[in-house]
Amino acid sequence: MSGWHILTLVWLVAALTMLAGWRWQRRYGNAGIVDVLWAACLACGALLLAVLGRGSPAPRTLLAILAGGWGLRLAYHLCKRLQREGEDGRYRELRAHWRGAEWHWLAFFQVQALSVAILALPFLAVATNRHATTPWLALGIMIWLLAVIGEAAADAQLARFRADPAHRAHTCRSGLWRYSRHPNYFFEWLHWLAYVALAAGSPLWGLAWIGPLVMLVFLRYLSGIPWAEAQALRTRGDDYRAYQRTTSMLFPWFPRERKVQ
Repeated sequence: MSGWHILTLVWLVAALTMLAGWRWQRRYGNAGIVDVLWAACLACGALLLAVLGRGSPAPRTLLAILAGGWGLRLAYHLCKRLQREGEDGRYRELRAHWRGAEWHWLAFFQVQALSVAILALPFLAVATNRHATTPWLALGIMIWLLAVIGEAAADAQLARFRADPAHRAHTCRSGLWRYSRHPNYFFEWLHWLAYVALAAGSPLWGLAWIGPLVMLVFLRYLSGIPWAEAQALRTRGDDYRAYQRTTSMLFPWFPRERKVQ
């Protein structure tokens, strides 16, 4: 089976999974399941390409461990958050905007399935790599470790902050959240550079760059930061506006001093 046939299989699995997810959200009124399934489908796609790919054993093994582990960790974290917090505010806004039109939700879930296939292209580049070298593989591992540890730390810091009722309507400014308004998104983006390193030497190496480029566009301009910031402004108002004035949006940097009025 060629890499492109495997990629088609990944898309079909994602499409069927998202169809089941759409039926679930229709029954329970919670579209947050789409994020859980998206992460799980990416993990599944990485495992399929690692097992069925024709590249060298080393990059395929690392693909299974690193991409599979990343997707499963993210799916587990999102599932716990879904159970704890219910439907995300951005999906509640969409639900109100679409006024219960289920075909909108069906299309939305299937677009997520398509995004799984697109973001599996870097995995395909790794799975076809027959000329991997130790320095590039080591670099991929180091990037992955930094990204996953950073994202997990950011998620844990935010969860602890939100668990305190006294912090309601306030913005988390501690830990990694002091240096970026969205450190979890930054590390999620950074994680995709690991596959650029793992794919070095592959005839499809150019496809590996699709991951960081697509994720940057989605996180910065489409489904990530714009939705999250709009929700934060609705719920935290002036406190979040002050946070915006002092803190970098995505890439971590030292906070700016507040101007004295």
